[in-house]
Amino acid sequence: MRRILMLAAGLAVVVFAFAAYELEAHGPAPSAQNSIQMGGPFHLVDQNGRSVSDRDLLGKPTVMFFGFTYCPDVCPTTLTDMTVWLKALGPDADKLNVVYVTIDPERDTPARLKSYLTAFDPRIRGLTGTPRAIAEAAHDYNVYYQKVALQGGEYTMDHSTLIYLMDAKGHTAELVQYGTPNDQVVASLKRLLKPA
Repeated sequence: MRRILMLAAGLAVVVFAFAAYELEAHGPAPSAQNSIQMGGPFHLVDQNGRSVSDRDLLGKPTVMFFGFTYCPDVCPTTLTDMTVWLKALGPDADKLNVVYVTIDPERDTPARLKSYLTAFDPRIRGLTGTPRAIAEAAHDYNVYYQKVALQGGEYTMDHSTLIYLMDAKGHTAELVQYGTPNDQVVASLKRLLKPA
């Protein structure tokens, strides 16, 4: 009996891990999009040192991505894509909040974020905070991240790569996977901006 219970527990772990992988790799099935709810209250600081909470984002749809400024590829690529999306939207881009939340608050100070974000669209707002505040925000958005040690005492961050599209009330509208063609994301953003 004990062996059967151990096998069942092992199978449950495998099923959960596969489901998490599928969500990260492919995003949810279209029919599941409306049932997904992520996010919650947070209190962070932007690249100009101003306090920002989740309530400050209400009233406009939000595009949110979690990453770090020392990221070698995924983060700069995603921010470049976001810049392309905003340009493609034209004046409608001003109707969006676009936020980049660091998962490396140890190095990503407001000053560091401010300098880093000058390479991208100026409407992208960087957010940082205490390690605890970042951990709580990441938890509420189901963001995976982990510090990975490198030689010489340096480190990098392993992290999930989903982009969160939230409606003006702060509800999850869609999850965009990394590498989704720009025209598809722009179409999603146009839908998000349509009056309810």
